[in-house]
Amino acid sequence: MLQSIRDRLTGPIVWFVIGLICIPFAFWGIESFRSDSPETPLAKVGDQEITQADFQQGYQQRYQQLQSLMGENFRPEMIDQTRFRKSVLDDMVNEAVLRQYTQSAGYRASDASVFEYLRTVPAFQENGQFSATVYRDLLSRRGMNPHGFESQLRNSLVLDQLRESIVESAFVSSEEAALAYRLSGQSRDIGVARLAVEQVKDKIDVSDTQISDHFAANQSRYTAPERLKLSYVDLDLAAIPKAANPGADVLKVIYDAEKDSRFATTEERKARHILVSFGADKSAAKDKIEKLAEQLKGGGDFAELAKQNSDDPGSKASGGDLGWVKRGMMVSSFEEALYALKPGEISKPVETEFGWHLIQLEELKAPTVRPFEDEGVQAELLELYQQRDAQKLFQEKSEKLEQLAFENPTSLDAVAQALDLKVQTTDWFTRAGGAGILAAEPVKEAAFSPAVLTDNENSKPLVVSPNHLVVIRKAEYEAPRQRTLDEVKDSIRDELKLEGAKQQVAVKGDELLAALRGGQALDAAASAVGAQIEHTGTVTRMGATPEKTIVDAAYRLPRPAEGKTSAGKVTLDNGDLAVILLSKVQDPAASSAEAGSSQRMQLTQATAGAEFGAVEKALEKEIKVEITSDADIAAQTSPEGEGL
Repeated sequence: MLQSIRDRLTGPIVWFVIGLICIPFAFWGIESFRSDSPETPLAKVGDQEITQADFQQGYQQRYQQLQSLMGENFRPEMIDQTRFRKSVLDDMVNEAVLRQYTQSAGYRASDASVFEYLRTVPAFQENGQFSATVYRDLLSRRGMNPHGFESQLRNSLVLDQLRESIVESAFVSSEEAALAYRLSGQSRDIGVARLAVEQVKDKIDVSDTQISDHFAANQSRYTAPERLKLSYVDLDLAAIPKAANPGADVLKVIYDAEKDSRFATTEERKARHILVSFGADKSAAKDKIEKLAEQLKGGGDFAELAKQNSDDPGSKASGGDLGWVKRGMMVSSFEEALYALKPGEISKPVETEFGWHLIQLEELKAPTVRPFEDEGVQAELLELYQQRDAQKLFQEKSEKLEQLAFENPTSLDAVAQALDLKVQTTDWFTRAGGAGILAAEPVKEAAFSPAVLTDNENSKPLVVSPNHLVVIRKAEYEAPRQRTLDEVKDSIRDELKLEGAKQQVAVKGDELLAALRGGQALDAAASAVGAQIEHTGTVTRMGATPEKTIVDAAYRLPRPAEGKTSAGKVTLDNGDLAVILLSKVQDPAASSAEAGSSQRMQLTQATAGAEFGAVEKALEKEIKVEITSDADIAAQTSPEGEGL
């Protein structure tokens, strides 16, 4: 590709351009090519700026978290981009506010607390124990290094300290818990009559004059958005045919290279330990560990002594059991002592950064190697060979795809022919996107970019999802246009009929409500206005029927006096009107046990969340926060490679 560019760079015009480029070098050096105007931040939190680059990194991390959480169920089109981006920025602002406050207030997270947290993460464990190898490999696959990850974790632990100090201090009085229990357990006897919009709508007459007048007054509402069809070529790793089975000699080479990491198990040691942390007096801790060592020499039970004396919260309850341990899982001094033991032996006191340890080796697992001839090994080797072959072909084609799309900007035919791909065409779609590749954010953005839409050029390769690239170009385009009256006549008629039906339903609802408040029975009052009785009986806050909107409205009605009723109305999501008659309120028979247990816990959790939210709001006022408009946030592009 570079040679092709060089071949084109000839002639006096090119040398004139090069001369212009040289001028700033001569006077100001390479610094002149750096932007004179700094990047406009998306937000400013105190003295810290959240730039577009920061936002993209945060967006990418949260997007990957969402992908991992949903797994195979994840679909890019499920995400509302504007809301998702705003949520990401809000989270970043909140985190920055809390981080600045915790730093100024002196909150810190020690190395020991970081390591203790890492030990508890299941993803970093092997056979139930922390594995340094698993930890490093997992971070590497996600493009992270331990130093950077642990720095982020340290920040998170500091924020957790602040959060816990607020959340754990929340409390609810017995009276508040009892009141909450009474309200949540309350039941109500109601009757519900529904006035259905659809039943009235069919009886509404709308004239052609009304339609034309409405159209004339609201023409801006009836425009067809611009739309586009794309031609594209699609390079997908999953579509690359599998390579033919290679010879045994090829698989043997792969086996020899992968044997230690893939087909061999290292020696494992099943161990227990007793930890005595240094605390405020290191010498006292050493005296204690030496006394425990003497007890063990005298025949003391290691597991029982660990339960009674160990300061390791993760293993104390199980008698100091560490499970199976491999090299690299423990700190070096601990590991050296463990690997110097024979089964059944107990070490002398061992010092680490966490305190003094006594270690007992219980059992050994010798290393094993699965032989090359094993059927399972052969299947893994073949799959590995085919994966690598497909990945190599995909990489080669990816590079050619970029080169050919650049060298042939006015057509996809050369690209398709050279890479044995098919030029395909999408359906019509708008800026909102569509199905398939049209759900990917990079495709939607590139499709309506000036290069594709105006200049009629090929796009660069766009990442639909990992190992899935497309190059697009405009096939057909329709500009925004005013729709004709004939096109929208039916929709306007339906709209006006619905509007008229809602008005009639509102009038009938008022009549029904007035009749009920005047003491008339629900059946008779509903029949007079053509309403249908939908529900009669007792409801609870969490009941399945009737629908939640009606239940919520019923619980907003005032408690009726003895022998009286309360009435109200609510508009439902589909436009129907429900009129509610409340005849009785029944409180639960409160007991101190019920009110003081689960209800109190739930109310305490809700109070804790509200208090922490209030602290966040207060800190945002104290640490000045400035955010750009939502439009600016929505305009940010998704991180390349995220398949949006």
